[in-house]
Amino acid sequence: MRKGDDFDIRDHIPGPAGFLGSAANVIMQLGWPEVGYGVLESKVDSGNVMLHPWKRLRTTISYLVVALFGDEADRAAYREAVNRSHVPVHSGPDSPVRYNAFDPGLQLWVAACLYVGVRDMRLAFLGPMDEATEDALYAYCSRLGTSLQVPQDRWPADRVAFATYWAEGLARVRYDEPVRQHLLAIVDLRMIPRWMRWGNASINRLATAGFLPPEFRDAIGIAWTAKDQKRFDRLIGLGRFGSRLLPRWVRMLPVRLQLAEVRLRIRRGWRLT
Repeated sequence: MRKGDDFDIRDHIPGPAGFLGSAANVIMQLGWPEVGYGVLESKVDSGNVMLHPWKRLRTTISYLVVALFGDEADRAAYREAVNRSHVPVHSGPDSPVRYNAFDPGLQLWVAACLYVGVRDMRLAFLGPMDEATEDALYAYCSRLGTSLQVPQDRWPADRVAFATYWAEGLARVRYDEPVRQHLLAIVDLRMIPRWMRWGNASINRLATAGFLPPEFRDAIGIAWTAKDQKRFDRLIGLGRFGSRLLPRWVRMLPVRLQLAEVRLRIRRGWRLT
């Protein structure tokens, strides 16, 4: 494995094309019923993507940016903000499954899905990595969990251990109909104005289905054909061409702006979530 100081996460950010995998990653995270119902039944309306889509987008991107690029102070501030939001997120007497947003096992699953998303976007738009780089990226992405309640020793030790964990996690994936309908609404972009869906919704459906591993696609009931695969491959090819043309500083610009926005909120005492 290459030395940590030889690895630079900035080399692995594809830029705007990476947003194409966003909805697929949400579907993956909510694949465990405990996470799915935790989101669906949450009483924290300010974090409801169907009610406040732009705020939810901002807070999700902010967490990813802070976890991957922030310093310890940034991560501590965001951890505290997320913890406050998570306090009321727990199952009630009528919930179909038991859950608690502070459960490190559930947070580990979410972080694992985020890592898979980071890895897949990197591979799709910037090309393959050698083994040492894949190992370094995997180790670095433990921050996606440890920035919240996941202890470092809960993160699978290496990519072999992660493959075992992931296979076991896939066996728990299930979408009950209420969770499934919530996710399909996100795929169809029903949370944004109708005029904004024109063109964007069809691209989002294609990208979401294409980036979903088959196990998730089958579980949620999204059809996928050879024709769909060809259309998806063309979309990825276009995104790859654009990503490789952009210099690293351009691909990193949205990250830098978002991190600056988070730090401004921290200094001003504004809400982070």
